[in-house]
Amino acid sequence: MAEPDRASAPVVRMEHISKRFGRATVLDGVSLDLHAGEVHALLGENGAGKSTLLKILAGVHTDHGGSILLDGRPVRPRSPAHAGALGIAVIHQELSLLPALSIAENLFVERPLGWFGFIDRRQERARAARILAEVGLDLDPDLLVERLSLPERQLVEIARALGRGARVLIMDEPTSALAGPAIDRLFELIAGLRARGVALVYVSHRMEEIERIADRLTVLRDGRVVGSARVGEIPLDQVVTWMLGPRHAPADVLPVSPSARDERLAVEDFSVDSADGERRLVDRASFVVSAGEIVGLFGLSGAGASELLLGLSGALGARARARAVRISSVPVRIGSPREARALGVAFVPADRTTMGLVPGMTAEHNGTLVVLPALSPLGWLRPARERRAALAMAADVGLRPEALAMDAATLSGGNQQKVVLGKWLLEAPRVLLCDEPTRGVDIGAKAEIHAKIRALAAAGAAVLVAGSDAREIAALADHVLVLRRGRIAADVARAEATPAALLALAMGHDEARA
Repeated sequence: MAEPDRASAPVVRMEHISKRFGRATVLDGVSLDLHAGEVHALLGENGAGKSTLLKILAGVHTDHGGSILLDGRPVRPRSPAHAGALGIAVIHQELSLLPALSIAENLFVERPLGWFGFIDRRQERARAARILAEVGLDLDPDLLVERLSLPERQLVEIARALGRGARVLIMDEPTSALAGPAIDRLFELIAGLRARGVALVYVSHRMEEIERIADRLTVLRDGRVVGSARVGEIPLDQVVTWMLGPRHAPADVLPVSPSARDERLAVEDFSVDSADGERRLVDRASFVVSAGEIVGLFGLSGAGASELLLGLSGALGARARARAVRISSVPVRIGSPREARALGVAFVPADRTTMGLVPGMTAEHNGTLVVLPALSPLGWLRPARERRAALAMAADVGLRPEALAMDAATLSGGNQQKVVLGKWLLEAPRVLLCDEPTRGVDIGAKAEIHAKIRALAAAGAAVLVAGSDAREIAALADHVLVLRRGRIAADVARAEATPAALLALAMGHDEARA
């Protein structure tokens, strides 16, 4: 790859950037230089501060400390539109094209070409054709975006940014929904943009991609820059160390040894398709979870762990399919959450506010929803029964009784998660699916939730826990399935499941070395 001229001043210099949300500091004195003709990879675990830093550069967050220099001049992007006018563009994972409009209309939707309020369609089509040719796309500008494949839409999104004069291009996990040939095509485009002098920020966890396309990498941890180097000058082990740091999982978070080895949940060739059917989010996953066992699912953004659990919970309907799913050695079909519950499968979702709770209802009512039929003989709810069940649930998960009368949406994150988990404990599930069970909760609540998960396993439940925190998964699970690009890349025994080993596998360490 071409060597950028680092002796020249950077196109963008972010100096001592800080950002707080309430009392939480998410960025603490971060500095980052972006040079023309350089691909700068930005790495860090979830919550490290990557997204917040780039949202500041893109004008989403305007209230922050520190300074931003563009070509040596102080700037402060006031909005995404203002950032775009400054030549700073973002290509998000969730593409922002309008499907019902043509390619040409999407390219100029914010600044139509024409005179005196009249749009010149001929001029737009001609200009669009030139822009598409610059990125190697041989497409009819009049083609509706809804008829494009996902890789083509992504390239059109990049073309739109370049058509607006972008000199700095931020790419957030650009290959998360792409496969081999589409990735190659994207990398060819990135190489061309580098040659044209565009400064690129490339956010990814996939080390094989970073080694292939990036010139320099910077690692954030806990809102700070902990390391920066030229790609190829440091080993991946050092990058992993920067990302994880010296911390270890709390000593009280210990794995449970399975009380029995009988098969509780067996899955063969389990796959999940995207909503549009264009790609496979989970690809032929096979595994077994025994009664009394906690199996971890570890993967970075877009790896497919959440989709796997959603599919097993029945929430994705026909998008999820398998050669076979067995519970206690009996073949079953899980086509809906209702069917999953009838089979003794409980699901604790990652997004508790929209999938796990009903806002506007009290914690008591939320906590008894699962067992409501049992509390309502002949269709009549018995308030006394509901109250007793709610108090039992609260005692089981360590929730204060007075919190039961509160709107569940007003509870702290930790208490909300206790309600989401606790409602399933009233039914003593045979299989428990937990997706990021301690996301956004404090240390004390995290320890209580871990203890309850371990207690459920000790009582004989088969537990499948998905998470992107390598320390948590390594400490909690009896063995860990590492997912990468929707496939199980490794099954790691407890003794070998160190946070560093899991992160290296999830980043593609084995592929990077091949």
